[in-house]
Amino acid sequence: MNQLPDGSYTAVVDSVEDGLATVFFEQDGTEVGHDVFEADELPEQGRHANAVLSATVVDDEVTEWTYHPKETEARQNRAQDRFDQLSERLGDDS
Repeated sequence: MNQLPDGSYTAVVDSVEDGLATVFFEQDGTEVGHDVFEADELPEQGRHANAVLSATVVDDEVTEWTYHPKETEARQNRAQDRFDQLSERLGDDS
């Protein structure tokens, strides 16, 4: 795992391919690192792109993962809203 200080992080799954999950770690809304894990290390419900989890890191190891379905849905909705706003602006230029 990339060097992350011991602590709690928000973890967002970027992608899951061939049994491997790329996960980005955030603290206070700022990305602080990323790493690749065996997908089966993640909670079963959180083994998909854009899943939001909390992760506890101790001695460069994730010791606990927790999937957050409501936060996952909220982030997806915010991303869709931003996309829709951009699409509307592009449509205004025609």
